[in-house]
This record gives sequence, C-alpha cells and structure tokens, in this order.
Amino acid sequence: MKVVIDLSRCAGDAQCAFLAPEAFRMHGEEALMYDPNPDDARRDQVQRAAAACPVQAILVDQMKARHAPAEASPS
Repeated sequence: MKVVIDLSRCAGDAQCAFLAPEAFRMHGEEALMYDPNPDDARRDQVQRAAAACPVQAILVDQMKARHAPAEASPS
C-alpha cells in the first residue's frame, strides 16, 4: 500500500492521526508526519483515515488487486 498526502491541502485537523496513529502523526500543531508505505495490516485504518479527511488530502494507492489471486475462468 502506498500513501501520498497533498500537504498543500492538509489543514492539520489530525483526523488521520486519531484514526491511524501508526501511519499518521502530528509534529507540533500543524506539521503532519506519515509513513508513505504503511503495513498492509493497517489497510482498513488507513482507508478510514483517508475517508475521514475533511479536505480529502490523503491518497491511498489500491495495490490490493495486484496481490489478489487470479480467479479461475468457468469451464
């Protein structure tokens, strides 16, 4: 999973840090620090944090499909 933050949009509301503290944290009152490649075990937390961002500054790369097994075609 890859995370990108549009820091020009980030308003420092810290919803992401509250919902996924292992991936996002505030440094001071306005600077957001984040892990650009959080562990896949944190996928649900990171996606909830991205959805909760009031300015939609968090982009999550959906690489899940690349790791999913191919479905067998019906015979």
